[in-house]
Amino acid sequence: MWHFGDPLGEQRAAAHEAVVIDRSHRGVLTLTGPERQSWLHTISSQDVAALPDGASTQNLSLDGQGRVEDHWIQTELGGVTHLDTEPWRAQPLLNFLTKMVFWADVKPAAADFAVLSLIGPRLADADVLAALGIPALPDVMFATPLADGGFVRRMPSTPDGPPEIDLLVPREAKADWLARLGDAGVRPAGVWAYEAHRVAAVRPRLGVDTDERTIPHEVGWIGGPGTGAVHLDKGCYRGQETVARVHNLGKPPRMLALLHLDGEADRPATGDPLLAGGRAVGRLGTVVDHVDEGAIALALLKRGLPAETPLTTGGDVEVAAAIDADSLPPADGIGAGRAAINQLQGRSRGQ
Repeated sequence: MWHFGDPLGEQRAAAHEAVVIDRSHRGVLTLTGPERQSWLHTISSQDVAALPDGASTQNLSLDGQGRVEDHWIQTELGGVTHLDTEPWRAQPLLNFLTKMVFWADVKPAAADFAVLSLIGPRLADADVLAALGIPALPDVMFATPLADGGFVRRMPSTPDGPPEIDLLVPREAKADWLARLGDAGVRPAGVWAYEAHRVAAVRPRLGVDTDERTIPHEVGWIGGPGTGAVHLDKGCYRGQETVARVHNLGKPPRMLALLHLDGEADRPATGDPLLAGGRAVGRLGTVVDHVDEGAIALALLKRGLPAETPLTTGGDVEVAAAIDADSLPPADGIGAGRAAINQLQGRSRGQ
């Protein structure tokens, strides 16, 4: 549900109290079998060969050119690897994993789990913890099993933001969980509240804030378990050449940024071009109204575009947009490989 009649009030409750958002449209898969970790390690971008029990991470499947095909959140718990992903990618991802099994002792399968996301400073209160049946919230990117099946997973939050957790529970138990949380004072909120929170935190969503050309560097998916979705020191996997080349010698062609839109105009659409002086310089992603920030959006912009550049959307609705300077990645530096080459050349000239 997009909202429960008070979308801005639901966002305010997420910031100051606690809300639960039904995200059970997400697809959930499981991997079982003794070789599941080592097998998945060879076909994905993250270092998951020995992911500890209870640990979670982001992970990707890339094509041969290093472009993102799939993004999922991965949790290792009780001898089972759980993957949750965008609803429209669940079946294609399952098909891909099944096709890649070959002789490995691993079984991919669809799982009938619901995903409930909770946001708010009250999540650590005693009554909420009692409703969850746990003594304390897990550490960030770690999960704790629930007594009636499923698990609670702590997700990263912004430095000044409220705690965030996901519950993955059997789908037939979803109504009971919502009632239990409601009794503990956790207010139901719509997906609008979740999306506004996500966009303000500059967290991309596959297929909405990315397109068919997106590489991991463009959207901040670089980093080891717990911090990103691509481990730069792991062994061979499909698309690794592009990842290594961009890291060592080049820069990604685009960058993810937060935009502030003209709140008086109609809302533009995801996928609309972004224009600077009539020239296309980017692509619009998620567009949402935020209780404090007003109309905001994520966008993939041409790398190096100055923050002060005036933008307009170029679809059916023309809206003025301003780049949030704090959301931009650090200014271009020298890649690791190029720095090493420069150092060697400097030594050579000094001899």
